[in-house]
Amino acid sequence: MPHRKTYHHGNLREALVDGAVDLIELSGPQSFSLAEAARRAGVSPAAPYRHFKSREDLLEEVARRGYVEFAEKMDKVYDDGKPNPLAALARLGNSYLEFAQERPGYYQAMFESGISVVENPELWEAAEASIGILVRASEELFAHFPVEDRPPPRMVANHIWAMSHGVVELFARSKQGARSPISPDDMLSSGVLIYLRGLGVIGN
Repeated sequence: MPHRKTYHHGNLREALVDGAVDLIELSGPQSFSLAEAARRAGVSPAAPYRHFKSREDLLEEVARRGYVEFAEKMDKVYDDGKPNPLAALARLGNSYLEFAQERPGYYQAMFESGISVVENPELWEAAEASIGILVRASEELFAHFPVEDRPPPRMVANHIWAMSHGVVELFARSKQGARSPISPDDMLSSGVLIYLRGLGVIGN
């Protein structure tokens, strides 16, 4: 019988989250069970229930941590809008792409697991923190516009978020996207610039 690790208080929760992330990367967010996460952590099948009520509960915690890490990454990339709001906002789109490539287990839990963000207050707060950086970036980008000409910051943030997500799903994570002669980075950067030109931020 394999030797099971002994976890002190707090360590088991971390081990289960890490195990779930590994399993998601291997077979997707719909294919793992609490028992498999327990096996990864080297504990009994009943042990996870000390921390998580269900598989969905564990999945939501993985997603929450993903959003927290994603927000931290975006905040660092934005760097208070330096050297200018336009360049900083363009970087944010690419940080979405980088996160999906570097942290696929967390990304899938956040966006491909089917969990409801709005039904979990902690998950909702973490998700709002990440898109909140895009909202702030949009506000600063249009701050020099006359008030009546400024588009709603949340709308701009949502559009760039959706564009980034589309490039990730269609061109960065799909086999079909590998055939594109344009890299996901270039496609996203050009898409954001075209969008912002349409809003009058960039001249022709």
